[in-house]
Amino acid sequence: MKSPLLKKVLLSAFSLSILLIINGCGKTDTTTPATEATLLTNGVIANVTSTGAQSGGIITNNGGADVSAAGVCYSSSNQTPTISDSKTSDTPVTDPAGTKSYTSTITGLTAATTYYVRAYATNSAGTAYGSVVTFKTNDVTGILTSVSTLAGGIAGGFFDGSGASALFSNPQGVVTDAQGNVYVADGFNNRIRKVTPQGIVTTYAGDGNAGFLNGPAASAEFYAPQGIAIDAQGNLFVADLGNNVIRKISTAGVVSTFCGNGTRGYVNGADTLAEFNNPQGLCVDASGNVFVADRSNNLVRKITAAGVASNFAGSGAAYYFNGTGSDNAFNGPKGVAVDASGNIYVADAGNYCIRKITPAQVTSTLVGGPVQTTIVGSPAGIAIDSKGNLYISDQTGRILELTTGNVLYTLGGTYNTTGYVDGPGTTAKFNGPQGLAIDSKGNIYVADYNNNVIRTVVGVLAQ
Repeated sequence: MKSPLLKKVLLSAFSLSILLIINGCGKTDTTTPATEATLLTNGVIANVTSTGAQSGGIITNNGGADVSAAGVCYSSSNQTPTISDSKTSDTPVTDPAGTKSYTSTITGLTAATTYYVRAYATNSAGTAYGSVVTFKTNDVTGILTSVSTLAGGIAGGFFDGSGASALFSNPQGVVTDAQGNVYVADGFNNRIRKVTPQGIVTTYAGDGNAGFLNGPAASAEFYAPQGIAIDAQGNLFVADLGNNVIRKISTAGVVSTFCGNGTRGYVNGADTLAEFNNPQGLCVDASGNVFVADRSNNLVRKITAAGVASNFAGSGAAYYFNGTGSDNAFNGPKGVAVDASGNIYVADAGNYCIRKITPAQVTSTLVGGPVQTTIVGSPAGIAIDSKGNLYISDQTGRILELTTGNVLYTLGGTYNTTGYVDGPGTTAKFNGPQGLAIDSKGNIYVADYNNNVIRTVVGVLAQ
């Protein structure tokens, strides 16, 4: 006969089992179901030829599930291409900002044909697409450009003269005036040189000594000048890297310190209080404000016409993310350019990209990035023409044009190829091109740093 205690134990166990079953049946699955990923198609089509191009995508949200396939799909007839059309298969890589992106190489295209392309990403919830980007392949003649040497010789040195008889020593920045003259920041000669359209070279400012001395142009001293810009009145501004100041050369030929006290550091304020750290690229807007690629501070600085410096963009960290004001990051910015609307474009060399800063100080990435490293390579110089087309020097050996239609072309040279060769388009070779400028006729001038020459790129894009 069972004891009353055993009966109670058995009854309690039975009741507990029933309770557990009831509670288990009433539980709700709190797992969030996967959704389709969200992504963007690269806004710029790069390396367009008669048979190929380069695109890519940025996955902003994976939808809570692993992305099993990604790439771009494209078509010349379907204006909203899907993965049923031609497509690439690419592997997304995470950049420092935590975003996954990838570069897609498209081949087998037909010359002089319009194509529609968009990024795709597939996860367990399905396939999502980015926006459609349209581009046209080149015709069979391709890009009709030619590279030549305006002045200088590969041996380097210092000599004022004509064409190949003139000598430079690692030229850095270039800018043109309204008459088509080219001004060169001749880095290791510690001088500013002037080159006429005919290739005649003279010394415009600097006595050649590495120093810090203001006064008449002929006796003034610079220390490894880098970027150079010109305002509407014809005054020149020079990023005097070795002295960590911004110098001004008036049209009367007088050199002065526009901003900076000569101490390497980061301080905002009036001209003699401000500090820079290896300033490199410069540009001047319509109001006379000077923008500085403050390379080792990882900032873009603004100097008013009155000489007061402030931080325009960047947190100071050598990093990569977009945002407003100082809530963003650059990595060794080298070049800056400004358009008619006041937008600043930055050659962000360490992040392998071109950034855009609006007048409201909102920073975004225009093309390239820490994952998409080969699109613009290692950009150093940047210039803009009257139509808004951008010109970029890639230190790996190319001169690029980013059109207002968001197509990136190679005008001269080849990615990751160095040398010294004049000639048509991609047969030409550069060696560490730095600053570049474009004149009113569309001629592009390049400071070919390691070749010690000033190159000219002329021609048209044939489409």
